[in-house]
Amino acid sequence: MSAIAVRVSPAWLELREPADAAARSVELVERLTPHLPAAPVIHDLGGGSGSMGRWLAPQLSRPQHWVVHDRDEDLLQLAVAAPPDGATVEARRSDITHLAPGDLAGADLITASALLDLLTADELERMLAACAGRLLLLALTVVGRVRLTPADPLDAPIAAAFNDHQRRDGKLGPDAVAMVRGEVRPSPWRLERDPLIAEWLRGWVGAACEQEPALDAGAYLKRRLAQAAAGELAVTVDHADLLVLP
Repeated sequence: MSAIAVRVSPAWLELREPADAAARSVELVERLTPHLPAAPVIHDLGGGSGSMGRWLAPQLSRPQHWVVHDRDEDLLQLAVAAPPDGATVEARRSDITHLAPGDLAGADLITASALLDLLTADELERMLAACAGRLLLLALTVVGRVRLTPADPLDAPIAAAFNDHQRRDGKLGPDAVAMVRGEVRPSPWRLERDPLIAEWLRGWVGAACEQEPALDAGAYLKRRLAQAAAGELAVTVDHADLLVLP
């Protein structure tokens, strides 16, 4: 399965948007800003409902035009309906794994968020080839490290099974960051008393058990959800942001 076959719900994107915004690297934004013109055109790959633009646009403090690429028409409509302040948004239904350089004509910056780990090596290579010579900001790629406090003996085997699940069908999963040459900065989710924890736990444990059915994680999940509901669980999910200068 490639990234283009993954259906992401608007509810999940809305739930994670504040955590994404808090995690992404502001330092890399400061590094890229001098390379932008006065009114940049920004192409957002796999942009979904447009959360990357809503985070980045206010930091650039200049007029912008965003072109959001995604295969999901419903998500694209959300991106157009909630544009960043001071920016215009154009929706473009695209398969980002088969972009040609001409599809990105006029782009001053290309962005993506929570995307690279969903790609296979061939898909990432094609995407980077289409983007060659352009400024890239690639945010929130998982790197395979999760920390839960308090710790539990099942944390490590569940994390290992989840990472293997991320690599199914040739997807890069936590190996994606190493495939791109650029400046790397950490962008961890740090979650405490956050409703995102419960949904993340269900998905994390569910994928791990799908990968390793022998894992007896029912009691673990129930225990962890109770801790989250009581405000007694903190979670750090490590990601990395990448800046590629032309």
